[in-house]
Order: sequence, then C-alpha cells, then structure tokens
Amino acid sequence: MSKQKLVVIGAGMASGRVLEHLTDAAPDAFDITLFNAEPRGNYNRIMLSPVLSGDQAYTDIVTHDEAWYADRDITCRFGERVLEIDRDAKVVVGENGHVSYDKLIFGTGSDPFMIPLPGHDLDGVIAYRDLEDTERMMGLQAGQKCVVIGGGLLGLEAAAGMAARGVEVTVVHIMGHLMERQLDEAAGYLLRKSLEDKGITICLQANSKEITGENGHVKALMLDDGTELPCDLLVMAVGIRPSVALAKEAGLAVGRGIHVDDQMGTSDADICAVGECVEHDGAIFGLVAPLYDQAKVLARSLLGQEARFVQKSLSTKLKVTGCDLFSAGDFADGEGREDIVLRDPARGIYKRLVIEGNKLVGAVMYGDTADGNWFFQMIKDGTDIDEMRETLIFGPAYQGGDTSDPLSAVAALPLDAEICGCNGVCKGTIVEAIAGGAGDLGAVRASTKASASCGTCTGLVEQLLQVTLGDDFQLPTAQPVCGCTDHTHEDVRRLIKTMPLKSQEAVWQELGWKTRNGCHVCRPAINFYLLADWPLDYQDDPQSRFINERKHANIQKDGTFSVVPRMWGGITNPSELRAIADAADKYNVPTVKVTGGQRIDLLGVKGEDLPGIWSDLNRAGLVSGHAYSKGLRTVKTCVGTDHCRFGTQDSTGLGIKLEKALWGSWTPHKVKLGVSGCPRNCAEATCKDVGIVCVDSGYQVSVGGAAGMDVKETEKLCDVASEQEALDVTIAFVQLYRENAKYLDRAYKWIAKVGLDWVQDRIADPAERARLIVAFELSQSIYRKDPWAEHATHQAERYQPLADLTLEAAE
Repeated sequence: MSKQKLVVIGAGMASGRVLEHLTDAAPDAFDITLFNAEPRGNYNRIMLSPVLSGDQAYTDIVTHDEAWYADRDITCRFGERVLEIDRDAKVVVGENGHVSYDKLIFGTGSDPFMIPLPGHDLDGVIAYRDLEDTERMMGLQAGQKCVVIGGGLLGLEAAAGMAARGVEVTVVHIMGHLMERQLDEAAGYLLRKSLEDKGITICLQANSKEITGENGHVKALMLDDGTELPCDLLVMAVGIRPSVALAKEAGLAVGRGIHVDDQMGTSDADICAVGECVEHDGAIFGLVAPLYDQAKVLARSLLGQEARFVQKSLSTKLKVTGCDLFSAGDFADGEGREDIVLRDPARGIYKRLVIEGNKLVGAVMYGDTADGNWFFQMIKDGTDIDEMRETLIFGPAYQGGDTSDPLSAVAALPLDAEICGCNGVCKGTIVEAIAGGAGDLGAVRASTKASASCGTCTGLVEQLLQVTLGDDFQLPTAQPVCGCTDHTHEDVRRLIKTMPLKSQEAVWQELGWKTRNGCHVCRPAINFYLLADWPLDYQDDPQSRFINERKHANIQKDGTFSVVPRMWGGITNPSELRAIADAADKYNVPTVKVTGGQRIDLLGVKGEDLPGIWSDLNRAGLVSGHAYSKGLRTVKTCVGTDHCRFGTQDSTGLGIKLEKALWGSWTPHKVKLGVSGCPRNCAEATCKDVGIVCVDSGYQVSVGGAAGMDVKETEKLCDVASEQEALDVTIAFVQLYRENAKYLDRAYKWIAKVGLDWVQDRIADPAERARLIVAFELSQSIYRKDPWAEHATHQAERYQPLADLTLEAAE
C-alpha cells in the first residue's frame, strides 16, 4: 500500500505532537512534508522565558531536533513560508516550490497582536512570540531600558527575564491589577509587590498613547497622562490572535480561528487544523493542554480511528519567574457565594476558595500552590465539602490522617487526578509508569511526558515518585559551591553575569555568603568567574589562587619548584637550549626532563631562585610556559609539511599561531592542544582538549579529549577549509568554555553537561563566533603577558625566605 502524502504547515507544539502520535502509531502510513516559517523545528515555546532569564539555553527546550525528523523520514522545509494553497489541485505552494498532498494540516499557530499606536513600526518595537524576539531582548545590556506593554503572563515573564539580566524594566498595564484574568486583586497585589522587589516598575491603569522615536529607532512610550517612559526596546505582549490569513485565502471557513469539527476537520474534507489557529464551538485556545488533546484526536482521525475533541475546564498553574500562582474555576464574586481566605504575610502566601452551596467552584492561590491539583479535582468532581469546610483551606493534609506527612496531599489524590495539565497525564498513568520501572524524573518524563512541557508539575511528579518508591527514591539535589553558600556553581556564574557582580565583596554580599571572605574552595572559583566575565572591571586576586599559580611554578614534594619555559609549538633553537643549560648549571637544577608536551622541565629549583632563573631565561627570549596554571598549557605539534612527506598542512606553523593567541588566558581548568599534520596523528591531537588534524581539504577540529585519570577521544567540532578558520574556531571554543564551564571542569566534562550539539551550534553561528573571539581578545588585552618578567623585575623580594631560622636558633 502506497503512503499518503501529508503536508503540515507549522512546526509548533500542537502539530509536533500530531507528528509524534502519527509516526509512533503508524510510521509507514504517511509521506510527510513539514513547512515552518521559522528556520527551525519544534521547540517548547512555553520555556522561552527561562531562556530569556538565562536559566536555560535554547538547546534545552528543543523538542524535536534534526535527528528526530530524520529518524521519522520527515521532509523539513524550515525557514520557508507557504505562499498559497491550491485546493483544486491539492498543492501547497512554498517559497521554494510546491508539493502535492492527500491530507493537509494547518498548524499555523497564532500571531501576536500589535497595538496600532503611532510609532508601532519603529525599529526596537517587538512582540514576544518566538526565539528571535527572545534573542532581541537578550541583546539588551545591563542598565538599558525596556518598556513592556501588557501585564499578563507573557508580558510579566518578559519583564522578569530582562530584569534578571540587569535591564531597567517598566511594565505598563491598562487594568487595575496584574493578570486580572487569572488572579483576583489580592493575588495581583502580591504579584506586583514581588515583581517590584525584583526592580521592575509597574504602571497600572496606564493607557499608552504614542511611541516616539529617534533616527527610526524607538525612544520612549508616551502615556495619555503625559508621562514619558524612555526605552531602548519596547515589547508589546498584549495577546495573540489565531493565524488564519493563509486559510482564509484558501477559502476555508474561518471565524476568529479556522473552524474545525470534533475530529479537527475543516470545511475541506482533506484539510485539518490543530492548535492555536483553530476555533472549536466558538472557543479559541492558548493553553497547551487542549492543544495536545486536539493533536491526539487529529492523529487518531487521520489513522481512521474514532476520536472526538471535547473542551474541558482548565486550571491555571503558573510560575512567573519565582512567583507560584494557581487559579481554577470561577472565582468572581456572586450572589450566594462565599469566600474562605488564608493569608500568611510573613511567607507571602494567599489562598482564596470560592464556595457556592456546599461545593467548591473556584480557587486562587499565590505563594504556595502545592494543593492546587487537589482543589481543582474537587471543582471538577463537584465534591460536597460540607464535612471539611472548617479545614478545607488547609488542604488535604488536614482532612484526616497524619497531618505531619508532607506527602499526604499527593497520596490523597485519586488515580484519575490530573498531574500534568499540559500533557493531560493523570496520577494513575504516572504510578503505572513507576511500577513499570521508571525510577526517576527523567524516566517518568520519557514514558508519560509528564513534566516535559512547562515543568510546573515537576514537584508533584517527584512527590509521586517518593510516595510510590519510598526510600528507593532519592530526590536529586544540586550541590552548592561549598559550605559558604547554598548556590551552585551554575547559579553563581549566572548571577555574576546578570546582577551584575564585579567584585568578590559584591558576590559575598549580594549572594548571601555565610562566611566573611569565602574559603579555599570557593575563592578560586569566584576569582575565575569574575575575571572571565569582567576582565576590564575585575582585578585578579593572587590570594584567591592555588600556590602554584601564586608562585608561577609547580611546587614539588620536597618544597622545591619546577620551571617550564614556553616553547611555541614545541619549537626551540640552540640559543634557547644554551640558556636552559646555563640556567640549570647556575642554579644547580638536579633534574632536566623533556615533557610529554614537547617542553623542557627544570625540576628542583629553590623558591628563592625563581626570580633569578626566570630573569636569565627571559634574557634568552623564553617566557613562562604556564605549566602550573588553569589555562593554556601546551600546543603539541608534528613537523607537518616542513619536513614530513605525509604532512598535508603546516601543522607547526598553526600550532605556533594558536599558542601565541591563547597563551596567558585563564580557563576553568588546564587546556592542552595538539595539531597533527595528517591523520597519522603524530601530535596525538585526538586526546587533547582541542585537537586539530590536518587533511588535504583543510582542518578537522575536534574537542573534549583527555588522557589523564580519564581517557577520552575527542569529538568532532567541525571541519574548516582554511588556517584562519581553524584559529577562529579554536579561540571561540576556548572562550565559550571560559564563559560557561564550572571551575575545575575539564572541557570534556563541560561538554558532557551542555551537549556537543549546543557547543557546535554556538560555534557555527557566525555572529556568536565573532562575539566570542572579540570577548576573548578583550580579556587577552589584560592577560596575554609573561608573569615571570613582571615578578622577576618588581616582586623578586617576595620569593626570599623571611629569615634563616636555623641561624637564629644557633645564636
């Protein structure tokens, strides 16, 4: 049986879920072509806010990557708009050609609404809808100004994300309190207070009048009361509308959205629609839960199975960057209704239950939303609450049983209680998955999709794991930097960038360090993070370094030091060798050893002789080899085309250029490079942090190798054609590592955490690569210098013994 041709327009969350169901259930049923105007596939749009705030990267929210589409043999036409639909010929016309279909799915989503204020078309006036909008906001620097029009969820997420980056944000909202559709006034007040504590200015009952500009770029928002709000960027987050223009041009029945029946069919029997673009029984949709229900129904319908989309009542459980909110049912005032309210000002908690008769009809919660699902279930079931009225507001833990059991709320939920609203996953499904072997959050996500979308139910899923598995389940815990703080390395790095913090004192104070000046564990890490992020503002603190870095030499077990002069690319000459030999004689160096990194190590040098031997070596043109540092150690090379008959490129020359570009830079851990002139790999490039293998067509750049306590082969970063590209890619990689890795993580460990794909994407992006190179050069303008020369000239006395205690004792 030949495959039917299925064309899908739009790679959003709803159409993506349709493709999942279809290809899982009947992988050979359809020949699928997927159009998307965005230059990428399906990603979790709900999680753009964490990307904006810096809590996650884009790669963390990708739902379907290239491999996923390839595995399902889906033809992807990303970055290509659909121009028209010829329904008579059953053809979709794209910018790059047409494709015929047997079945067509509209998944065109929605368009952000832009208020047609004067000046709305100025540069710097954007919506908040996709990754491009997010990146535009991420481009703002600390201290710049942004105005957000719209005090709904999306606008507040945008505001909170930018504020976390140090942007001065003002939210303009026309209503009397924030998120008026989801929250009552009391919860809206608490939300406003929390956001103002984050430095966000809130303007309520404010009516926008005009956007002014200068040289074609936004300059300020004018309110109708004459208030001027200066801004470098203006974000309109005032709602969305179903994207129906293409459907309307194709002659489909369209109202507010594309009209669909219970099987998601349109007015054309061979065309379906799903997601935010549809209108079903007069309703349009913005939350993800009904979209996924639609996707399931549409997939079954396409496979000839019975299915019917039914609109359900929904709860709203939201997190506005640190503020937990929940609402469900109808919480408007009304005759015959009464409220039960709980306030805890000290903890910022507010709960309000709306009772009608003996039934719960609405709930609003702020600050503590743990019992939200229990209340929502009672609203859906119409549970008689007469027997528990007195204790209802305190939640299920107080309805009999052991009130001290913190897990009693989730244990009390019935099996059909909905845990993951986004994906419609109930408690019974999760419990069944756990019984089937899903022993941690990742396994439950993989088998049920619970907690895989917005993530607000993650805590509930973990509690279910705890209730079901008992002591066999261990809650994952993030490790703090040390006992001085509860923050993880990742938290500290992010906060140093976003707050921004440019001194150790600022870190201790603003991040609530428990000790006055940190300890031997955290100080070196904080010192590195500060100098890596703020090279012009922060001055390196030698007292926050290990002794080898303070002494610029490796201390040996007998208290003497080793001295390793740099040999660029492993090349030396008779003058340098004579200088090394003379130094060894002059300072009675007991051991001279050739290292694995093509250097010469002088072992057994007394501490007080260090400035002298450095000075002598400096006069011969030798500088520090940084063999002691968390920085560039060596660039090992083979002889390449200069002498080897197999050499394909000038590997020695490239190695020298790399070493001269990178030397002196501080990194999270030591960095070693290798450049081999041909695939015979005499420089052992495939076990270095960065390894380059020269081939006839250019250079193969690979990263993440190791040959110490762990042995690991490098993984390919990319192939490049020219020597300059090899230099650029290597520098960009080192800077990316500097900006993102945890202190004392070698490159291969860091890559394992962030994923090679993420690293490749960042390096492949021309703009990002250029930014990384510029940032690295900025840092090197401070740190590309020889510490030996500086210490030998200006700090030699530091290396002398304080006193000869042997003589003093004799006297």
